[in-house]
Amino acid sequence: MASTLNTSHLLDRPINRSRGSETSLAAFSFLFSEMIQYSQKRVAGIADLEKRLANFGYRVGIRELELTLLREKNAKRETRVLQMLIFVNSTLWKSLFGKAADSLQKSNDNDDEYMLSDNDPVILKYISAPKEYASFNAGAFLAGLVEAVLDGCHFPCRVTAHSTGNEQFPSCMTLLIKFDKSVMLRERAFEGK
Repeated sequence: MASTLNTSHLLDRPINRSRGSETSLAAFSFLFSEMIQYSQKRVAGIADLEKRLANFGYRVGIRELELTLLREKNAKRETRVLQMLIFVNSTLWKSLFGKAADSLQKSNDNDDEYMLSDNDPVILKYISAPKEYASFNAGAFLAGLVEAVLDGCHFPCRVTAHSTGNEQFPSCMTLLIKFDKSVMLRERAFEGK
């Protein structure tokens, strides 16, 4: 009993000093699978399930943005699209998963589309779906999270998750980020076009 009196409660610790603490993968996987099962019981189809997961991710993303900016020593407000995406690709991804995302690419077809890829996403590590849910993508949670971060930084967009697995990386996931027209107009104004 004496040993429990000497330890501080999690909520009593300063937020900015908790950076090195991590949640175990088992605990996260359990909570994430329970969230999927909870949602699955309350929806009519796969699209509704993915939308519900994206909404959960959006709520987490708002809080994660605030926490990441609080912990980041040299945080500044990004005004350019590419710099904001680099923040998501590196700083945010490291805050969430301990590593940067594997790639960030601009679409060849559309100026307002970017792709963020993770070859081995942690959130999909222990998620499997039955055959009737073959098109289900649990990465919708991450899509919602990234959308919230970008919206919170005044880069309104729509983010969707896509499974892009191959032989080398079977669970590869790509987030397609499509920015709002207002963001691209602002970007062109910065470029002087």
